Amino acid sequence: MLVIPAIDLKDGHCVRLRQGDMDNVTVFSEDPAQMARHWVDQGATRLHLVDLNGAFAGKPVNEGAIKAILAEVGEDIDVQLGGGIRDLDTIERYLDDGINYVIIGTAAVKNPGFLHDACNAFPSAVIVGLDARDGKVATDGWSKLTGHDALDLGKRFEDYGIEGIIYTDIGRDGMGTGINIEATVRLAQPLRVPVYASGGIHNVDHIKLLKPHEADGIAGVVCGRALYEGTLDFKAAVAALK
Repeated sequence: MLVIPAIDLKDGHCVRLRQGDMDNVTVFSEDPAQMARHWVDQGATRLHLVDLNGAFAGKPVNEGAIKAILAEVGEDIDVQLGGGIRDLDTIERYLDDGINYVIIGTAAVKNPGFLHDACNAFPSAVIVGLDARDGKVATDGWSKLTGHDALDLGKRFEDYGIEGIIYTDIGRDGMGTGINIEATVRLAQPLRVPVYASGGIHNVDHIKLLKPHEADGIAGVVCGRALYEGTLDFKAAVAALK
């Protein structure tokens, strides 16, 4: 089970939001590339990047910072990226730059045909981001709640050929109250593709609660604020999952 540090990019800086609110932001580093190097030096094997401006704009915005990260650590670690990915040209450009996996969220829900085309064009490179509240998927930087059930979409997208799913309980993200394990397991168990948990991790005890569910299909956990605020030690988290 992987511990995946998150680097959320806003205006070229490494930040964290509370519950997806762009006005409720904490800047943790003005040099995202050096932050990426820090996680590599700590032993991370995958990084989770989010272009927050891109997620709201519907197109890439922080490409400069993303390229700087790839120049710094792209040879040393797998990098997955989401936020503002709405067309095949953007995916191709990011993969050419050195991104290993693209994460499609809003566009997957609103335009399943695009997701299907992306899986066909770029096999083994597409991850879906499902962000949900009370089991219902949200889109557009979490600002719009849909009537779609997360598991129903997961099953459909699995058939398209996605590489995995990142599942975030947006009611818990940035709040430090722990992963919504019940909802994550409910999604992961019936699926063949790996599911990565996200949203709410605060300390190593929250990490330990995930470990028994590796057999249910939970392949890793994305961690952000807890790592930056120091309530979760990365190496302790990795040790807890071994």
